[in-house]
Amino acid sequence: MIVRGPVLGVDPGTRKCGIAILASVDEPPLALEIVPFAAFRERVGALVASHAVRAIALGGGTHTGPAAAALGDLGIPVEVVDERETTLLARARYFRAHPPRGWRRLIPRGMLLPPRPIDDFAALLIAERFLEREASR
Repeated sequence: MIVRGPVLGVDPGTRKCGIAILASVDEPPLALEIVPFAAFRERVGALVASHAVRAIALGGGTHTGPAAAALGDLGIPVEVVDERETTLLARARYFRAHPPRGWRRLIPRGMLLPPRPIDDFAALLIAERFLEREASR
């Protein structure tokens, strides 16, 4: 039986973490943001309370251990999800959501760099992977 409710995806980093809340793969995210690691635990606690998050999908890469330790006392299951290639895929997702304008639209997407960090889009992909894995069980 699949439990219904939003999932919080986390792309952990040493200085900042991407956060995304997703109810299903087919719906737009309920939250999409980047927070400094110093404010990470407090912000996740507020989002978990306000969105009734049922699980946390934590990217299994850089800084996973400290991020998992910060989330441990929330009382919500935390599952580590493979985050291979999320940076490259997050860049493509960013440009689908924010197509280049002006002369930048003439440059191949693979050569463009987003004008801001895309950790939030990586967190979205991590949450989607969690939901897809859960649906396939």
